[in-house]
Amino acid sequence: MGGTERTDENQDKKSQAMKQKKKELRKEIRALRAAHSDEEIHAMSLQVLERVRELPEYRQADTIFVYVDCKHETETSDLIRQAWADGKRTAVPRVLGQEMKFFYITSLEEDLEDGYFGIREPYEKNPADGAADAPGSLMFMPGVAFDESRHRIGYGGGFYDRYLEAHPGLKTVALAFEFQVKPEVPFEEFDIRPGKIVTEKRVIQ
Repeated sequence: MGGTERTDENQDKKSQAMKQKKKELRKEIRALRAAHSDEEIHAMSLQVLERVRELPEYRQADTIFVYVDCKHETETSDLIRQAWADGKRTAVPRVLGQEMKFFYITSLEEDLEDGYFGIREPYEKNPADGAADAPGSLMFMPGVAFDESRHRIGYGGGFYDRYLEAHPGLKTVALAFEFQVKPEVPFEEFDIRPGKIVTEKRVIQ
């Protein structure tokens, strides 16, 4: 009995330490993103896009699942426009309760409204989730921090982990700035890693 209690106590301490480390990383990265000007964020985002266009996963995809950027994340508006120019269908996420669903859009100006935490979201029409299991689909996902082994720290809501658990065959690429990549970040075994991470300087795979 005592041994079990000690084990549970140790696991609880490890869990608390991991949560604290993630909290500190989120605070650090938020400050780093805020420290960059809009112009710097835009310039680095265009460099990320250049690398994305060279990916075989992007070239072969016919449907793109991609987040709408917010608060100095790696920008996705130019990526979305590029995907349309390349003849790809594009879907973006909307939070519905504890779930995240994707809907096709054809205009950044007319198909989005202010939604979850002030992030622009698509209207609930033209659902795209049926394409999430198709071989020609590719998801570009956000994150707070990453490491050299492609572990990812998200924003804490678990939306992407749950979505990818439901669609395990969906290919994934995370978009990030180099300052978001650490030698190592805390992770749990069940965390889902992106297939690749693209920054303004490199592709981590």
